[in-house]
Amino acid sequence: MHNIPYRWPRPDPIIMDIASGEVAAEQPYIHRVSRMAVAAAHAGRGFEFARRASHKIWSGEVEAWHEGDHLANAATEAGLDAGAIEAKVRDDGEAIAAEIAQNEADQRNAGHWGVPLFVFQHEPFFGQDRLDHLIWRMKQTGLTER
Repeated sequence: MHNIPYRWPRPDPIIMDIASGEVAAEQPYIHRVSRMAVAAAHAGRGFEFARRASHKIWSGEVEAWHEGDHLANAATEAGLDAGAIEAKVRDDGEAIAAEIAQNEADQRNAGHWGVPLFVFQHEPFFGQDRLDHLIWRMKQTGLTER
């Protein structure tokens, strides 16, 4: 819909058996990404980080997105201090993990899974092509762009 470049990421952020749907207990890739996203949200730049990190992961323009400084660069491109974000992830790890667990429970309770997912007034909007619908629905309630 928006001509956004897409390729299945290498590696996939979630380690799972696609055929069975079984998700591995150890999740080294999504662990770092999700914790950085929470730290970015706490810094008021969550959407900006998600946009830039998602592009690095899903666009196909970056190989081995999980290695090197790709995610740190996503934080910087989002207007964040990458070192401060990594420090928050390290220093507030337990609280961030608890917040992620609560978000996962809220997501299941909303009747959905996966990313990108937004829930507004109990209505799930899944996938990048639904962002226009989400914004339309938010405007219907009187919300305006900041």
